[in-house]
Amino acid sequence: MITTFRAAVAVILLAGFYVLVAAITVGVGFFDYYAVRYGHAGGFKVAAFATIGGLAMLRGVFVVGRRQDAEQPGVAVSPRDEPELWRTVTELAHQVQTRVPDEIRLVPDVNAAVSEDARLLGLIPGQRHMYVGVPLLLTLSADELRAVLCHELGHYSGSHTRLGGITYRGRTALIRTIQRLQGHAIIRAVFLAYAKLYLRVSQAASRRQELEADAAAVKISGRRPMGDALRKVRASAAAWEFYVNTHCRMIGPAQARPADLFAGFYTLFHEPAMGAELAKVIDAPEERSPYDSHPSLAERLAAIERLPEPHVRPDGRPALTLLRDPRSAALATQVSMLSEEAMRLPILEWPQIVERGLWTASNAEALKDVFEAVAQMTNTPQPTVDTVLRVLAGGGAGDLGARLRRVGWQGDDTAELVSRVVARAFEGLLIQAGRARYAFSWSDLAKLRDDNGTEIDLSGVVRRAVDDPRQVNALHEELTRRGISASAAPRL
Repeated sequence: MITTFRAAVAVILLAGFYVLVAAITVGVGFFDYYAVRYGHAGGFKVAAFATIGGLAMLRGVFVVGRRQDAEQPGVAVSPRDEPELWRTVTELAHQVQTRVPDEIRLVPDVNAAVSEDARLLGLIPGQRHMYVGVPLLLTLSADELRAVLCHELGHYSGSHTRLGGITYRGRTALIRTIQRLQGHAIIRAVFLAYAKLYLRVSQAASRRQELEADAAAVKISGRRPMGDALRKVRASAAAWEFYVNTHCRMIGPAQARPADLFAGFYTLFHEPAMGAELAKVIDAPEERSPYDSHPSLAERLAAIERLPEPHVRPDGRPALTLLRDPRSAALATQVSMLSEEAMRLPILEWPQIVERGLWTASNAEALKDVFEAVAQMTNTPQPTVDTVLRVLAGGGAGDLGARLRRVGWQGDDTAELVSRVVARAFEGLLIQAGRARYAFSWSDLAKLRDDNGTEIDLSGVVRRAVDDPRQVNALHEELTRRGISASAAPRL
């Protein structure tokens, strides 16, 4: 009954969308008919505009993409590849009283999920897929992972996944239609209002389904493993985002990659300093919206505490024990995450990758572009630090900023742009002279430090010289104090 009701709601919502499309199409047709019949010039213009909007709407409605098998993330693992993982999932599926997934895939994300290729608007079951994130395997215990797997299998037993396809198609059709209606404000406003209704209803149902799946997991795995898993998933997601946006972002500029990308994440996650930061993430309040697909962490934990506690045997072993060969599995999943070009890069340790990447991203281009710009401005074939200082002292920051923009540097504030790029160039000179280097840290962005370990940041003293040419002498003194003479020049 519950499954039938949810399917009916999804069908009605999607059907309502197409009824709306049909109504607008008919309305535009009648408007065109009367405009032609009564031949008013103003009516012709309005009818033409409405017709164009109607065609844009129809194009958005019927050009709806579908997921293809080739787009499946990660790497599929068979029962022969990972017998213990498959045995665990099969055992849990029987306990949850649902059909075992047809496929398990290891994915490079802090996530576990399920999907089903259901047919006939979700009423006929289809092939089932389960996705298990390798970063989760690196951060959860065995009983916590089992709780997560139970939660996902609970979506199957509740028939939640059967509506995934219809919900996806309805959402995609709405989004594409709204995108196509740029410039057609009235029709677009109608679809925006319907999209809000559709998302409010469908996302409210999704939040209820998450609580149901939590309850199914607690019934088998217990309250503590499920609650701890939710906390760790939130922390792991924050750590993974930091790892990807800081360390992994350096792979391209450094033109080098780590041998085992997931091993680096494991080390980062278990750093004591990172642990303190992640504890703050778990306790931080969440911004909520009626369009959220999941309840808040606090709401889920409170609901879990209200459930009866089953008798379960704790299993504090690492979740990696469910894999036959964790390293091989991680390396196989890594291949699905990195491009073919990245996989061909030379292998270095993370400190070398980050140092090389930051040099390339922050200093190398700045050195080249600043000194080439001042060479053109002063007609000096071999510019030095003194050349840059003379440009700033002469009030040439505006011209320098314009030249930097022409070679690709971004920034609306000219003073900020020039200060940032010149500071990076001077810091690059310190690196070339061996008087500074990037100090690697797992839990923080690498900092440029001198021989004493003191952080170096020249942006403040450079900014003062850009704002007031009389402060150029102070900049000169600071560079001299750090061992950079006025005659110093970059090695390009």
